[in-house]
Amino acid sequence: MNFYIIGTFLLTLISCSKEDIVVDRELVNAYAEIEFSSEVDFNSGIEAASDNSSFASRNNINSNTSLASCATVTVDNATTGVFPKTFTIDFGSGCVSNGILRSGSITVTITNYIMTAGSVTTIVRGNNYYINGRKVEGTIVYENTTTDVNNPQWNRTITNGKTTTTSGDVYTHSGTRTVKQIAGVTTLALLDNIYEITTGNHTITKNNNATLTTTVVEPLIKKYACAHVSQGQLDLQGSVLDGILDYGDNTCDYFATYTHSNGVVYDIVLN
Repeated sequence: MNFYIIGTFLLTLISCSKEDIVVDRELVNAYAEIEFSSEVDFNSGIEAASDNSSFASRNNINSNTSLASCATVTVDNATTGVFPKTFTIDFGSGCVSNGILRSGSITVTITNYIMTAGSVTTIVRGNNYYINGRKVEGTIVYENTTTDVNNPQWNRTITNGKTTTTSGDVYTHSGTRTVKQIAGVTTLALLDNIYEITTGNHTITKNNNATLTTTVVEPLIKKYACAHVSQGQLDLQGSVLDGILDYGDNTCDYFATYTHSNGVVYDIVLN
């Protein structure tokens, strides 16, 4: 699920210090990277499961994955239909797939077919796992809470999240959200997937100091084929930020608006 949500804010809040503005921008960028890495890892889990007949209990889905060309995937239990299964996805010293550079390994444990209601998918990052040069740590749990097979959904929880940038900055984070797939359900061609994030919040802290909290206030629409969220609203609360980020009218573009609590509206370019 490609939830690369926010890029660099191109705004200036003249009533605030330059230092606070810089910190909030950094936290927003970190949030974007966190969502991006979470989506990348879940997609890897989907690909590993589909390549091993563990995505869905039906046979009319055509797998179209690229994971095998980049990573070495092993499974502790290869018997079809028998769970739990733990996949180890090892990217070695580094390989590029879909333009993403990864190294190290993750494990993905599933308690049933990923698309089956009640199944739990747990993703654990290894001690030496990197995405695009950033060290990524923590555990992500997706619980399938589907009530309508035409619109599968998951509750996602991130615990002990930690991202270390190439410059050495450390961002810790945690949060929950509800994700519903609203298109592309019957295929594994990811390009036709569309997701709706209906609820959720996330808190990111830089170097055990400055903090940003994001909360979904209007469902976010994310098309796999688009680089950014195309519709919906997030509430942003930080040292400077206190307002609403609006992604617009569902157009696949790089633009959004931020409305500060004082009513001033800023045009945003998503990076």
